[in-house]
Amino acid sequence: MQFALLAALVALAPAALALPATPIADANLPGSTANVAGLHAVAKQAGKLYLGTATDNNELSNGQYTAILDAPNMFGQITAENSMKWDATEPQQGVFTFAQGDQIANQARSHGQLLRGHNCVWHQQLPNWVTAGHFNAQQLTQIVQNHCSTLVGHYKGQVIQWDVVNEPLNEDGSFRQDVFFNTLGSGYIATALRAARAADPNAKLFINEFNVEGLGAKATGLKNLVKTLKSQGVPIDGVGLQSHFIVGQVPTTLVQNMQEFAALGVEIAITELDIRMTLPETAALLEQQKKDFQTVVAACKAVSACVGITLWDWTDKFSFIPGTFPGQGAATPWDENFVKKPAFDGIVAGFQQ
Repeated sequence: MQFALLAALVALAPAALALPATPIADANLPGSTANVAGLHAVAKQAGKLYLGTATDNNELSNGQYTAILDAPNMFGQITAENSMKWDATEPQQGVFTFAQGDQIANQARSHGQLLRGHNCVWHQQLPNWVTAGHFNAQQLTQIVQNHCSTLVGHYKGQVIQWDVVNEPLNEDGSFRQDVFFNTLGSGYIATALRAARAADPNAKLFINEFNVEGLGAKATGLKNLVKTLKSQGVPIDGVGLQSHFIVGQVPTTLVQNMQEFAALGVEIAITELDIRMTLPETAALLEQQKKDFQTVVAACKAVSACVGITLWDWTDKFSFIPGTFPGQGAATPWDENFVKKPAFDGIVAGFQQ
């Protein structure tokens, strides 16, 4: 009897575990009601260059995911979430591997999407040969130059904006202690930017940072860095405001902060937008998240120098948040089943208000 019951349950298991063929919303939570051609289309109507998203190679094998990623007018720009970083592109000194990055670049090109490059120099996701190489200043300068020039040069003519330097600052606005700063001081930033400009003169060059979206010590530190670079004749075209926010805690000084960056003669891009919450999702949290997305998008719309917005992936299924912030998630405009959430409507409202 027990064996027969077990056999019956096993026979039913594939049907019970089958994924839905079409998105199915949670009937207990509010969803999206906006009826628009796509988020990129709405962004363009608002005068912005793009509304885009990060993506990663493993996600491109999911048919439900790519159906939305590739949909005309939904996402006008793509960022490679991981496959253009140092460990992915130069895992051994002088040995470059671009297959994964090329897949993302081809994804963008084949669907008429703009491409952001991410990133040349960052203190994380570095191969061991960089972090433990014990290089002197001359050697490390040449390594930074070679990596940036080879990476940017490989994608010359394909990338509109490069996050050349990623997260160089501490929370107090001072420079982060890492293998680059500890050996070269802040000069590594100028080295990377100059190498990138020489490799692709037409790409806009950005410094990308988190917790600089509102006024504060770190934002001031980034403004001072921009001023210093410009005074030295170092090419710097923009700042990336990552914008990893928490529901109900979006800074109130977004517009003023963007205006202060714009006054320095640089563009602004919102580069990694998501707005996380403590799980589980509730109707109240989703409503606040909708308002928060609207606030961020409206701030970008209000500042002409804010050229575009990139979601740090668009579905909770592939968001990095739960793995980085235990107990938190639901940070994107689509749920894990690829169903649009109220946050989608918040983005639309932000562009249309």
